[in-house]
This record gives sequence, structure tokens and C-alpha cells, in this order.
Amino acid sequence: MNEAATGDAVRHLDDTRAPESLRLRHVPLVFTSPRSLFARAEDTGAYGWAMALLLLLVTLIGYAQVQTGLLDRDVDKRTEQRQAELEKSQGNLVDRTRLTTNLEELRKAAEFEKLIMRIWVIGVAPGYFLAAFLLIAAVLYAIVALTGRKPEWHTLMSICVYAGFVELVGYGVSLAMMFHYRTMDVDTSLAALGAPGQPTVWAAVDPFRLWFWVLVAIGLIVTRQLSRRVAIASCVVMALVTFGARAGMQFAQTGMG
Repeated sequence: MNEAATGDAVRHLDDTRAPESLRLRHVPLVFTSPRSLFARAEDTGAYGWAMALLLLLVTLIGYAQVQTGLLDRDVDKRTEQRQAELEKSQGNLVDRTRLTTNLEELRKAAEFEKLIMRIWVIGVAPGYFLAAFLLIAAVLYAIVALTGRKPEWHTLMSICVYAGFVELVGYGVSLAMMFHYRTMDVDTSLAALGAPGQPTVWAAVDPFRLWFWVLVAIGLIVTRQLSRRVAIASCVVMALVTFGARAGMQFAQTGMG
């Protein structure tokens, strides 16, 4: 009888034991059970390996983009269009030597553009991810402090890093689309809802980024860094700010073009 009671007590302790701390093997939970994932978050640097894996995969996806040759192909295509426009507009206005020089400058600019794009997709993109995590965590830290609660930096970073894996999936989907359509001019946004060839605010709305902010809100609520209402409101405002910035950049680039 005593042994049975002891066994029941041990099983009860196992059932009520606190969830295991975050580990790299818990990454899949961000897709299947985010609440269970964030319940493991503690104010420690347990997200380090997850962040290293995330940045490595982003780098590998960028390297794959370069290796496809599609990056160079798109630059060459734009360069050919610029050269054709230049020959059409200046062919009868300047001497052939000057025209040849201008065409050569376009080719040099194209090579420089290829270099910059390679640096961006392989080197800058991972840094962009890291900077985004740090900025978001810093803003959330300030919001938590303003609400009178105790902000936990490592907890907030864990939320951002593990939620960031959904954006990694978005990168993977974009890469698959590049292979399928044989062009770099693809994205996972809702730009198709806008007028063809025209800038649209829909281009700033990406389902994977929406998913990211939903996960961040869940993480803030589960870890009790913010109340449900404040967490949702904060994530909505931050998401709108990022979407607005992306839309503004698109309209600015179109205007420059």
C-alpha cells in the first residue's frame, strides 16, 4: 500500500513538474504548439543556438539564391533594357565613341549591382534578422517597463528568435518560387491584390510576417510579460508601423525608378 502511494506521489510530481527549459530541439513547437514553446521560456540566454541556426539557414538560403544564377540573370536583363533605351535615346545625338563609353559604364554598374546583391542576400540578410530581433526586443522591453512589470530581456529575445522561424519558412517559400518561375522578382506578400505594375500597400502585407506578430503576442501573453490586451495592442501597432515602412519604401523605389 505504501509503495503504491509512493508511486502515485512520484507520478503526480512528474505531471506537475515545470516544463523543460527551451532547447534547440523545441523549434518545431513554434509551428505545432507555440503556447507550449513559450511556456518554456526563461530569462536566460537559452535562445543562442536557435538564433545561430536561424541565421545560418538564412545565409544558406541566400547562398542558394546566388548559386541559381537567377540573381545575375535578372541584373543582366535590366542592364540590357537600359542599354537598349540608351541606344534609342542617344544613338543619333552623340558620337559612337561617347555612346560606347556610356554602354560600358552601364555594364560596370551592372557588375557592381551584382556584387551588392550577393553581399546583401548572403551577408546582410542575416544581420538584418539579428538587428530586427534586437530592435523589437528593445521596444518590447520598454513597453513592459512602462506597464510597471519586470521586463526580462532574454525572455523577450527568445520570443523574437523562435517566432522568427516562421519568417524563415517565408524565405524558403520565396526560394521555391524563384526556382519555379525562374526569376528573383517574387515575394510572398499580397501584392497580387493590387493593380498589375503599380505600387500597392498590399505588397507590405506578408502572411508570414503577420504570423510572426501573432506568435510574438502569444509569447508575451504566455510569459506574462504583458497582459493579453496590451500584448495584442502593442503587436498590432508595431506590425502596422513595419507594414507602413515597407509600403513607403516600395512607393519610394517606384518613384525613383
